[in-house]
This record gives sequence, structure tokens and C-alpha cells, in this order.
Amino acid sequence: MFKKTLIYVGGPTASGKTDLGVQLAKNFKTEIISCDSRQFYKEMTIGTSIPSMKERKGVIHHFIQHKSIFENYNAWDFAEDTNSLLKELFKNKEIVIMLGGSGLYAKSVINGLDYFPKVPLSVKNKIEKIYRQNGIESLKNMLSNVDPIYYKKVDQNNHRRLIRALEVYKTTGEPYSSFLNKKTEKKSFKIKTIIIDLPKEILHQRIKSRLKIMLDHGLEKEAIKLYQHKENNAMQTIGYREWFDFFDKKISREQVENEIIKNTNRYAKKQLTWFRKNFKDKFVNEIKIQSIINDLF
Repeated sequence: MFKKTLIYVGGPTASGKTDLGVQLAKNFKTEIISCDSRQFYKEMTIGTSIPSMKERKGVIHHFIQHKSIFENYNAWDFAEDTNSLLKELFKNKEIVIMLGGSGLYAKSVINGLDYFPKVPLSVKNKIEKIYRQNGIESLKNMLSNVDPIYYKKVDQNNHRRLIRALEVYKTTGEPYSSFLNKKTEKKSFKIKTIIIDLPKEILHQRIKSRLKIMLDHGLEKEAIKLYQHKENNAMQTIGYREWFDFFDKKISREQVENEIIKNTNRYAKKQLTWFRKNFKDKFVNEIKIQSIINDLF
């Protein structure tokens, strides 16, 4: 029999990860760990394509809608939760499936992440306030003074990364760069990866078809319900923020669908770029379950 193995199914949005993951889970009589950072939130259902009970086909899924958009939850938290869960699942399972397109969250489990301390909410609020009042230049100036090493590496136009580095510094008094590239704990299980890379025209059609299903299921109504929380980080998700622009009269109703499709296609391209960089030779361009299983073992 196989050694304890985690099979990670990744790929861009709308590529068929859920279907493949469920097929694998049923074949190996096991359970699934969701690795989609937007499916963690209980307030978001339609716009995040939460798999229905029918789609799950009786397979137990973990970490779906187990958090609120008002909770702080990051890749490090996910790695800790997943590693704890794997210890329990591997007591009775030889194989566990993890699936989702949130690459950093997957990487946090597969490769481990550098350790960072938890940041108090008071510190988060203080740095956010500085950014809102004084803009990104204030963040750049602060970071260049306290952590010039990381400042040279970071995308200086990405305010969230600047904020994160400053949060760590304000919490610990140590530069963010001092926490990077430390050794991670060796895994006690094997890891196999499958990255779905469909032909572009097929993926784009799947994205269009999925949006139609979302609209039919009430995506606009869900966005209306969440509009009051539009400044929340989770609400920057594609499929919601375009509706918020419409509610704010920034775009027309006719533009909403086009914007969602355009932004989703861009996001899928970005995901694939990341996966190609981090998983160079583990791609499948069609879903043939038996062939995939044979290649895995």
C-alpha cells in the first residue's frame, strides 16, 4: 500500500479542480482539504463557487465556510490548521486530497512558510490608518528606514506587502527581512501534485459558463447583501467588486459581466504563471482519472 501521501490538485479558477479532486477522493476513499482562500468565508457562497452537496458526492470537505470575513486568517494560519488536521486524518487514511487555486496557501503546506508572529489588531489598525491618511509614500518611507533590505526586494507599489512588513516590525521590533528564509520542518508524509492546465480557449469558455451559473443562482443579490462590507479585504474578490462598482455608479449594469469575465481571465493567467514557476513538470491538460492515478503512483 502507498505511504502516507498528500495529493495536491491545483490550477487556475474554473479549471475543474473540484471535479477531479472528488473523483480522486472517491477512488482512494478519503477526504478533501479545501485550499481556496475565498471559500473559507461563510458569508460568501455564490461568488466563490462553493461546491454543492451534489458536487461533493458524499466526500467530506474540510475548511469550507469555516471562517468569517471579519476574522484575520492567512496562509500561516491555514498551514497550522492543515498540518494539525493531516495528523488526524493520516491515522486512518493513507491518502488525503488538498485542492484549490490559492497557490500561496498550498505552498504554505507543501513547502512551509517562514514563521511570522501574530500581529495584534491594534497594530493592524494603526498601520492601516497611516496608509489611509498619508498614502503609500508614507509606508515606503517608514519601511526604507526600518528595513532597507526588504524594501529593496518588495514590490514598492503593493501597499499590502508594505503594510505587512511594517506590522511585523511594529509587533516585534525586528525587521521583516530577519524572518525570511529560515529552515522549515521536514514533512512526515509524501506530497504529489497535479496542476490542471487546460487549453486557453476551453478555460475561457468554462469561465463564461460558470459566471452564467452564478448569475442564475443569484450572484447580484449576494453582492447587494455584502455591499455594506465592501471595504473588507475579502470583498476585493472578483465577482463581488465589479458589482460594488456598479452599485457605486462607476460602471453600467451591462459592463458588470464583461468586467467579471475580463478580470477572471486575467486572474487565471496570473495563477498559471505562478503554478508554472513553482510546479514545473506536474501539469495535465485533460482530466482522465485513471491516467492521472497511474502517473501518480
